[in-house]
Amino acid sequence: MPTPRKSKRFGGGAAHQRLMMANLAASLFAAEAIVTTEAKAKALRPLAEKLITKAKKAQDEGPMRVHRIRQLQGFLGDREMTHKLVNDVAPRYIDRNGGYTRILKLGTRHGDAAEMARIELV
Repeated sequence: MPTPRKSKRFGGGAAHQRLMMANLAASLFAAEAIVTTEAKAKALRPLAEKLITKAKKAQDEGPMRVHRIRQLQGFLGDREMTHKLVNDVAPRYIDRNGGYTRILKLGTRHGDAAEMARIELV
């Protein structure tokens, strides 16, 4: 019997999924809304929420600030998106305790009838 998987891999391995989710998260923070499949949007939501929470914690001055920013940089792999996340996106949600993203269902895609969704920052 094969080893059970923790989540959907979307046709690739664990490393491919991590990179795909990092790219989706960077695109979400860059445009503040993206259109993707419903399954990918649902997989991206908890990851994006955790990244925003970590960026909110990086707002506090102290010895952990640099560590948290470097963790975000290590995951996203993009300095500009890390800078935007920490300095532009996270300060908007200082008074909010979660629920930073919204998923809107758009219907099916014409080519393969995949369920499409728009994920956006609230």
